[in-house]
Amino acid sequence: MKRVLLIEDDLHIKELLEIHLKDLDCELTMAMDGSIGYTLARKEAFDLIILDIMLPNKDGLEICRDLRAHQVYTPILMLTARSEEIDKIMGLENGADDYLTKPFSVREFIARVRAIFRRVEMSKEKEEDISILKIGDLLIDKAKRKVLASDDRIELTPKEFDLLYLMASNPGKSYSRDRLLTLIWGYEFEGYEHTVNSHINRLRAKIEKDLSNPSYILTTWGVGYRFNDEIGIKTIIQ
Repeated sequence: MKRVLLIEDDLHIKELLEIHLKDLDCELTMAMDGSIGYTLARKEAFDLIILDIMLPNKDGLEICRDLRAHQVYTPILMLTARSEEIDKIMGLENGADDYLTKPFSVREFIARVRAIFRRVEMSKEKEEDISILKIGDLLIDKAKRKVLASDDRIELTPKEFDLLYLMASNPGKSYSRDRLLTLIWGYEFEGYEHTVNSHINRLRAKIEKDLSNPSYILTTWGVGYRFNDEIGIKTIIQ
């Protein structure tokens, strides 16, 4: 049984989602106040957080950002009544794993929830076969989702880690922003390249010694980004 936290102040949506989440064999915890929902998300372990943007006392974007800042990496499905692209971008950049714009169909909601659960399960199944990458002074451990730079731990968000591991596992391969969106976020459409840029910039700030002359994540002009293949990479099999 999956534990789900629903933070939503619309009573009709709350009741509708409650019915269908229970049909998915989910144990549901609910909050209609942003501050209360945030406290629950920090104190208890959940498999998924379903989070509205417009909430009393603490909005969804702030909750998402603060959870990620405190290393709470529970998958987040964000709900928004707004249709502006900027809200979707802000949700993704603050660490949301997926989003739905109201009104949405029940079938689409169920499909998104199942997809998130499936991605988490697939990630767990692969952990035993994952190698550790040693690149320069970086050590990337996929199973533990841990990155060390000169033996100092670097705290990365889930998407930052996924970007780093993907590119480090394929040194020299150039990825367009659209391709990275598809592989990391699962969005196969244009218009969200800024999200990739923001994550790359934050990732570089954490792992690069000289941002003006990066050693690891390089820009392929006119294409996107690639991991430097001129640095020796050692794979350690667990």
